[in-house]
Amino acid sequence: MAKGALFGVFRRHPLLGGAFALSALLALFFAGRFVFQVIYWQAHAYEPVSAWMTPGYVARSWGVDPKELARTAGLPPLKDGKRRTIETLAAERGVPVETVIAEIEKAVEALKAASEQTEKP
Repeated sequence: MAKGALFGVFRRHPLLGGAFALSALLALFFAGRFVFQVIYWQAHAYEPVSAWMTPGYVARSWGVDPKELARTAGLPPLKDGKRRTIETLAAERGVPVETVIAEIEKAVEALKAASEQTEKP
């Protein structure tokens, strides 16, 4: 009865059935994307800063605001909306990658310390 009734509804109301199927597929897509991101960032939390990373990736990994990290580390804003790796940023500034990594690590530490201070009652 239930199986036949369900298909009967889709036959009688094809637009409604199609809209339902589309919304169910979209819900599954976004749920899967959410689960993937949760699993990914749990496994990649607090990763050591490397040259291949972007400042945004570092900020997300360490749980700090990307704009605050860029401001605190003295990094330039996005150019043409393109994300640049730490290696690229160092090359643009003409400094060793280790220097930029050290600046970002120092900024992350400062931001984490500031957030811990504001969380204490």
